[in-house]
Amino acid sequence: MDQDSHCAAERELLEAVSKITTSSTTTPSDAEQNPPRAEIPCQVRKENPDKDNLQVCNASLSPNSSMTTKELQEYWKNEKRQCRQAKLLFEITSTRIVEHHLSKYVMYKIIILQTGSFDSNKSVIERRYSDFEKLHRNLLEEFSEEMEDVTFPRKTITGNFTEEIINERKLAFKDYLRLLYSMKCIRRSKRFIDFLTRPELQEAYGCLRGGHYSKALEILLEVIGLQERLTRGNPVSIVPTLCAIVVCHKDLDNTASAFEYGEKALACLRVHTSHRYYIPLLETMITLAYELGKDFLSLQEKLEEWKARKDPIRLFTLKELAVREYVQ
Repeated sequence: MDQDSHCAAERELLEAVSKITTSSTTTPSDAEQNPPRAEIPCQVRKENPDKDNLQVCNASLSPNSSMTTKELQEYWKNEKRQCRQAKLLFEITSTRIVEHHLSKYVMYKIIILQTGSFDSNKSVIERRYSDFEKLHRNLLEEFSEEMEDVTFPRKTITGNFTEEIINERKLAFKDYLRLLYSMKCIRRSKRFIDFLTRPELQEAYGCLRGGHYSKALEILLEVIGLQERLTRGNPVSIVPTLCAIVVCHKDLDNTASAFEYGEKALACLRVHTSHRYYIPLLETMITLAYELGKDFLSLQEKLEEWKARKDPIRLFTLKELAVREYVQ
């Protein structure tokens, strides 16, 4: 392309972006979902750019100059959707007092939902004061500098179960989670993610080991949505959960659903073929594809290719791997 043509293409692109920006500010629903900063093209943002989001944006900014104006508008709308980071909100809506023979404590109901859209897949978990306290202690060890000015509600000698103290802590824990999530290093840390997901995962894997596949599946399907939101940019971390869902569906004879989640797990491992779940997952997917009458030859080729490159070693089955997760 000569210099004149290149300049003309650039002008066309800038005009298209301008039209998108103008049109997006006139629609109320878009105004709610797209804060003003989101209207700036990703490659020219200067205010606190999120490095990995920026890389994703820059890697995909390759519009063809032969696109029509409508095509360019649609292209940039899609780009802005990808660049916009999903944000989570934490609400503590209610509490309940639990009494055992030798203990009494308050459980706080935490609702986690995504901003910028009507989130029908909100996550609901419960945690007690000691869970928050353990999280705070762990984060202080790992992120002492970042946690320097983060306050934590102290335990009182008396009055812990009064309505006043409980309401104060509800607000304090809500602000506490919001503040932790605002710090990228903490919201991506294993300890923060474990606080929000590990108790439910432990329960689910306990059910799986006990053969209670329906109950395990119910919990895993609740957790996977939250895991996906918390681990954006690190899809490999949710592979064990996806594979546990495959195992549950398979043992419940939900072959089509097992195959669907297996495809999601394989997509996460596309460039991680040395992962411990990769070959057991491939073998399971070949079986599922055969049962469903789907093409399994491409999966078989991947399996043979891997075996040709690696020394033969004993591998666990997918189910054997799953039941070993979260064994204390």
